[in-house]
Amino acid sequence: MTLYIFRRLLATLPVMVVVTVFVFFLLRLAPGDPAAIIAGEDATDVVIAAVRAKLGLDRPVLEQFALWVWGLLHGDFGTSIFSNLPVSRLIAQRIEPTLALSLATLVVAVSLAVPIGVLAAWKAHRLVDRAVMVFAVMGFALPGFLVGYVLIWVFAVKLGWLPVQGYRPIAEGFWPFAQGLVLPAVTLGITYMALIARITRASMLEVLSQDYIRTANSKGLATTRVLLLHALKNAAVPIVTVIGIGVALLISGVVITETVFNIPGLGRLTVDAVLKRDYPIVQGLIIVFALVKVVVNLLVDISYAFLDPRIRY
Repeated sequence: MTLYIFRRLLATLPVMVVVTVFVFFLLRLAPGDPAAIIAGEDATDVVIAAVRAKLGLDRPVLEQFALWVWGLLHGDFGTSIFSNLPVSRLIAQRIEPTLALSLATLVVAVSLAVPIGVLAAWKAHRLVDRAVMVFAVMGFALPGFLVGYVLIWVFAVKLGWLPVQGYRPIAEGFWPFAQGLVLPAVTLGITYMALIARITRASMLEVLSQDYIRTANSKGLATTRVLLLHALKNAAVPIVTVIGIGVALLISGVVITETVFNIPGLGRLTVDAVLKRDYPIVQGLIIVFALVKVVVNLLVDISYAFLDPRIRY
């Protein structure tokens, strides 16, 4: 097991190297000059050159890359071009809302989608199963911003049960904190729930057709025990896989959801940084998102070894 985990850890290093190179040079090859944007529309060439020198953009690209990577290795993501604050501080200030929203979405999606998928597989080709499949199709088809605005109109504007927008830190009280997360978490989790429910159903259907399930049923074991202890346990690998893949949906969905609900998280910071062409912030955020994705994939790979010991070898 230790050797398996060590091999998976080594496999993450080339991924992060490729991401680092891609992020740096992709932004540098994008059209537009951040020095000219900072200097303003009426700036002269001399002023633009001075700004470029201050930012280090007048150096060779490879030298800029080497200095940036050296800073990353020391925990330095650089300094924001516009706010002149360390990128690490800006990320730290915005990470709580995004982390809270992502964890709430995971809890809501997984706790609802897995039982729904199991129920659909158990009642295959019946009304419950058809309802789950309709939900899965609609979950993929409906845009996140549309779902968000509909939920705001119904539960915040018409019924007044929940706040329209904004985020309350948990330090201000758990109930205000939870109220502000309900609508964003449901909005972000609908697509995620549809994906997990559909894969859970498909994986369970395959397992329920196996001989050992028929044997368990013939022994007179309770249906709940057969479904949870025998079927779901053996169908867990594809389900865990899609949960890990869904983290990419969360990362992309956070940007839209935080904008709709006016949540001051990493998604809003990403949008603002892209519009201003603030290279250090964009680079730092992409590295953070990529690292989260790599770590989640690593945890998923490790979980395979516990769910199915054959994978270790």
